[in-house]
Amino acid sequence: MTREFPLAPLERIFKDVGASRVSQKATEHLRDSMLEKGEEIARKAIAASKHAKRVTIKSSDIKMACK
Repeated sequence: MTREFPLAPLERIFKDVGASRVSQKATEHLRDSMLEKGEEIARKAIAASKHAKRVTIKSSDIKMACK
């Protein structure tokens, strides 16, 4: 799993929801958690598209995978 996702957008998420200060470790943990969840969603979406005999992942596959 790649960990090259930048931290700045995640810091903005914290700020947007009202955090005045956030440690780097907390931001890194959020990144890791979001990447893990994203991979889980991607796997489910891929399975849905294969089940439908499609190669292309559609937004409906992502929506279904998020449920």
